[in-house]
Parts: sequence; C-alpha cells; structure tokens
Amino acid sequence: MDASRLVLASASPRRLDLLAQIGVRPDLVAAADLDETPLADETPRLLALRLAKAKAGAVAALHSGAFVLAADTVVAVGRRILPKAETDDEVRQCLTLMSGRAHKVLTGVCVMGPDGRVAARLSETRLHMKRLTGQEIDAYVACGEGLGKAGGYGIQGRAGAFIMALEGSYTGVVGLPVYETVNLLTGLGYRP
Repeated sequence: MDASRLVLASASPRRLDLLAQIGVRPDLVAAADLDETPLADETPRLLALRLAKAKAGAVAALHSGAFVLAADTVVAVGRRILPKAETDDEVRQCLTLMSGRAHKVLTGVCVMGPDGRVAARLSETRLHMKRLTGQEIDAYVACGEGLGKAGGYGIQGRAGAFIMALEGSYTGVVGLPVYETVNLLTGLGYRP
C-alpha cells in the first residue's frame, strides 16, 4: 500500500465528518472489532488511550504500509466510566447520573505510520450538564439520539442544549479532536 494512504480504524460517521471538515479523506475505513471492557482498576484516561492504540494496532496489522488513525471516546463521572449506551434504559441512566453535574469526555487518538512509528494523545474535556427534568430525559430517550454513543448522548444533536459549559475540545467530545489529530498525522509525515 502507498505510504500516503490513510486508513481510518473507525466506522463512526462523526469521525469521517470531522476529518472532512479539515480536508482529510481516508482512503479506507476499517473498523477494529475489540473487547472494550475496562481492565480492573483502569482509569477513564488510560482506557481511552489503550483502546485507541489497540484499535490502531489491530488495523495496522492488516494494512501495512499505510497511515492508520484510530480513536476512542470515554465519558466519565469521576472515575466511573459510563457505557456506550445500547438501550433506552442505559441512555436514561447516563443522563440521570450526569444531570446537574460535571463530567469528562476523554478521547484517545493514535496514529501509526507506515514506518511503524506510533504517536498518541489524549483530549480531555470537562462539561457541565444542566439539571434535567424527567420530561427532558424522556424526550431525549424517545428521540433515539443517545443510542450507540458513549455516555448516552451526542453533543452535536439535541443534547447540545443540555450543556451549560465546556472546557476543552468540542470536536473531542464529538469523537475526534481535530487539533490533536492533525498534529499527530503531520508529525509522522502524513500529507493529504
């Protein structure tokens, strides 16, 4: 494979959209299928970085000679890692826990170069969610936007109205911190 090729190790349409916003179009999308269960006593920060590196490594093993970009987003309240919500009940539980509180969104980003070099960064964003009413939670659960998302919500959709304050990277919360991503790619020699 040509060394100027980029493989995105994620099937997330949000990550593709964020890359397109900065003029980067992967040549291939090849999501890694990994067990994302946190290890015993693993902090949210370490989990996000470990998973990003593991995804990059798994995909790079199948696509040697290319740049591989991987990311993983973890939502946490304190040291408690919130799930990627797969059911309405999980969305409800996540929103109830974050209601009226601060939480963190941690996105690990990893780039593997065609020469085997690896670079990774962690984007950490602190957010404060307004106190949600039961009716607001019910309406959000009913719209279905929170399914499949870390922490049970997507800031780029209706839940954006729940966020009172954000300190850090908005694009990191969406799923790919573009500043860090560009720096990692260019630092390893990728030129789109």
